Amino acid sequence: MGYDKLQGTLDLLVLKVLARGPEHGYGITLRVKQLSEDALRVEEGSLYPALHRMEQAGWIRPDWKASENNRRAKYYHLTPKGKKRLAQEQEDWTRVVEGVAKVLRFA
Repeated sequence: MGYDKLQGTLDLLVLKVLARGPEHGYGITLRVKQLSEDALRVEEGSLYPALHRMEQAGWIRPDWKASENNRRAKYYHLTPKGKKRLAQEQEDWTRVVEGVAKVLRFA
C-alpha cells in the first residue's frame, strides 16, 4: 500500500519510526517497510517534503553524520515537541480506526 492510501498518516509513521531512534530519510522508508512487514511503502517523493515540514514545525531536528556505508547523511531526531505531536497523532489515529471499525461492524 503506497502513501496515496495512507493520506494523513505519513507524519504518524515518520514520528513513530524516529521515536525508536535517529534515522536518515532512506532508513525511515526501509524501517516503515520492515515494521509493516512489506504492507506499507513510503515514497521518497512524499517523505522529504514531509521531513522538511516537520523540521520547520520543530517536531524533528537534523544532524549530519556518517551512514552505514560511510556516506554523509542527514539523520533526524525526535524533539520533545515531536514526542507530544506523536502522542496526538496516535490518539487521532486510534479514534479514526475505531470509527471505521464501528461502521464496518454495523453497516
